[in-house]
Amino acid sequence: MRKLTFGMNMSLDGYIAAPGDDLGWSVPSDELFQWWSDRVDATGLALYGRKLWETMSSHWPTADKQPGATPAAIEFARRWRDMPKVVFSSTTGAVDWNTRLVTGDAVTEITRLKADADDGPMDIGGATLAAAAMRAGLVDEYAIVTHPVLVGGGTPFFTALDNWVNLRLVETRAFPDGVLLTRYVTRR
Repeated sequence: MRKLTFGMNMSLDGYIAAPGDDLGWSVPSDELFQWWSDRVDATGLALYGRKLWETMSSHWPTADKQPGATPAAIEFARRWRDMPKVVFSSTTGAVDWNTRLVTGDAVTEITRLKADADDGPMDIGGATLAAAAMRAGLVDEYAIVTHPVLVGGGTPFFTALDNWVNLRLVETRAFPDGVLLTRYVTRR
């Protein structure tokens, strides 16, 4: 069975985006950017909700062609384009860059994808999509990159749950600027 990880940047007060979908507080250091790039390279399949897909696909397909693109950005852009992706949306018309679109029930499709032959780990991103997977008990690991900022509101990392989810800490890592990675696996 394939492992499903929910990993995103998070403010200390628990948000993945500040009000107005502001992500300006989560600009990564070079070391953290490389960590995210290596995750993309190791991901067998990325699952995106519509909003995160729109954010990522508006920048990364051509980021390596932009004036002043760093070697790290060029590498990330290539890795992102090459990584297989699924977008879950009932309003998105078309997708590109090694991506397929799913318009049906996300939980049913994620359950099916987890049961597929092990083609590498899956990452899930986007608050609404990840919330559905969390409530269905499909998330095996949480990779939380906490930034030392309080944004006071916005899009929460965690959703309301019907039942407790017990976790086990498997890694901590400090990055520059006081950013802390904590990785937890779901105890079943």
